[in-house]
Parts: sequence; structure tokens; C-alpha cells
Amino acid sequence: MSNELGAALRRWRDRIDPVAVGLPAGRARRAAGLRREEVAQLAGMSVDYIIRLEQGRATAPSEQVITALARALRLSDQERRHLFLLAGRLAPANDRMPSHLTPSAQRLLDQMEGTPVSVFDAAWTLIAWNRLYAALLGDPSGLRDRERNVLWCHFTEAPTRITHSAEQGARFELAAVADLRAVTARYPLDPGLTSLVADLRRASPRFATLWTSHEVGTHVMNTKTIHHPDVGPLALDCDVLTVPGTDLRLVVYTAPPVSDTADKLRLLDVIGTQSMASDGHF
Repeated sequence: MSNELGAALRRWRDRIDPVAVGLPAGRARRAAGLRREEVAQLAGMSVDYIIRLEQGRATAPSEQVITALARALRLSDQERRHLFLLAGRLAPANDRMPSHLTPSAQRLLDQMEGTPVSVFDAAWTLIAWNRLYAALLGDPSGLRDRERNVLWCHFTEAPTRITHSAEQGARFELAAVADLRAVTARYPLDPGLTSLVADLRRASPRFATLWTSHEVGTHVMNTKTIHHPDVGPLALDCDVLTVPGTDLRLVVYTAPPVSDTADKLRLLDVIGTQSMASDGHF
């Protein structure tokens, strides 16, 4: 039997310009598009597994794997559904929380080069980011699953470059938990969302207390101080926008145009991630 899944994956990665997904052009390439190693990095999985998928030796990828590949390969909605079909699975139903990066959200990431921008799903798991975001907060490429979730990292006190004042922290926690509660009402049958809430209640007494308050709302903005190892602290406004027609959240970090923080962002845009470890979250 022909390996249609592998052929499709190869065709889709061959059409992507590495620079368009934030990767350096690097040395001369033997072929256009992404290398397997780069797809693995963008999708958060091993190179060996990508090879086995393309060669037809891995025949039953999970829904999480398919979703990650669709995101890394920048598939359209129709292409994403076709990928699920090739993998022998049905695309997630409407009662499941979407995490597919839309073309419009991808264009915003591509075009806002001088501003740190990231995209999260409705449960606040990071799914995409631009180069300046990685320079500011650390490259998230090596992070997986819960390590990319804002609430999990915050309430389990994972290492981070971000600090809040007491007032900012309280406001953030209340808004973020209220927002998560609203999302569970929209997607009550999503198993990943249900598992996240249950694990957070077990791991964090503070989250459990806020969860039982039954506040419902939306997290839309905050002010954060980010401590960068090379340029020092940056006080940034953090605005949350909803991508039209989806539950994706576009998070934009900005500073007044004539300010020390704006100068630091411009410097980071030049430095990139070359001198930084991935020790920050969001």
C-alpha cells in the first residue's frame, strides 16, 4: 500500500520557506523547504518519529501529533482535515477545543516583526510565536505540553523571566482562572481541558481556591516585568486579542515608543536568541 501520509508530509514541508517560520536561512540547502529536523523542532517531537512517519513505519499517529504537525506545516483548514483523513482519524468535533493556527493569525505573526507576539489556545497553551517573542522570553521550541501552558507554569511556580507586583499577580490569577472556567463551559467534553483543570486543582491550593469561587470572565490585558539575562528588566504592556472566528488568543507585548524599554526591544530584535537559554515562560 502506498504511503500517502508520508508523501503528503514531505510535499507540505518542501513548500515552506524556513525564513517564513522564523528559522535562519543558514547554509545552502540541497532542496527547498524545511528539513525533517526543523519540522521536528516546530512540532515538538523527535526527528526519528518524523522519519518513521514519512517512511510509513509509524502508521497510527495520535490526534496530538497530527495537530502539532498541521500547526508546524502551516496547513489550511482543508489540508488539516485531509491530514487527519490520511492518518486514519476524524478531525476533532466542535465540542473539542480548537488549537489549529489559522492563516490570519499566522500572517499577523509574520508581519509584526518588531513586536513580541504569541498565539495561545483557549486554555492558554502556547501554540505559535514570532522571533522577537522567543528573544524576549526564551525559545519555547524545546518545551512540551504542560510546559507551554501559562496557568500550569504560573500555579506550579515554574522558572520564568516574568514578575508581577502583588496587585498585578492577584489580578492576573483571578482573570486567568475565570477565563479558563468560561472555556470549560464552551468545551465541556474536551478531555485535555478536563485533565488540565483536575491536575491544576491537585497541584495548586491557590488555583483550587480560585476555581471554587466560580468567577467567570476574560483575561484581556496586564502589565508584566520581564527580566532578560542580557538587556535587563523590561516593563511591558501585555494585551490579549481574540482571533476572529476562533478561540485563539493573540498576545502582544508593547512599550511606549520613546522609552528605555522600547530601546531594549529594538536591541533584542538585533540580538535574537543567539545568546539565550530557554529558561523563561510567557
